[in-house]
Amino acid sequence: MGAGGYLLVLVGVLIGAALGLGLFTFGYARGASYLTDNPEACANCHVMREQHESWMKGSHRAVAVCNDCHTPAGFAPKYATKVRNGFFHSLAFTTGWFPDVIRITGFSREVAEASCDKCHSQIVAGIQNVRAHNEPVACIQCHSRVGHQ
Repeated sequence: MGAGGYLLVLVGVLIGAALGLGLFTFGYARGASYLTDNPEACANCHVMREQHESWMKGSHRAVAVCNDCHTPAGFAPKYATKVRNGFFHSLAFTTGWFPDVIRITGFSREVAEASCDKCHSQIVAGIQNVRAHNEPVACIQCHSRVGHQ
């Protein structure tokens, strides 16, 4: 076998190993559950149990699931965000590089803020109209415990 053949075999082995590792990880981490809207999926990881339990006690439990606040509206943006977050969550949990106290990222904060506006647009517009120069409203400045106690 020539050098090209060995390279092809090596590429095949690497692709096979990556695919196998990815499928194992997806199965082990119950990856398919994250494609649903079931809030139980968010509690798959022990570090998110506190957030799930606090949502269970909160007022938004009656009207919203995790995806309503933590993913954008629309099929493509929702699943693009799920893939993005899933990758970084998997990386953090696999490597152990996550803080003891979970904090929302800037990207996820923007998604959550847009979700507040989606359901509470009249209230947000009223607040924004009385602010100087129509500066943006950061809902969690005053409502940091909404959704999670």
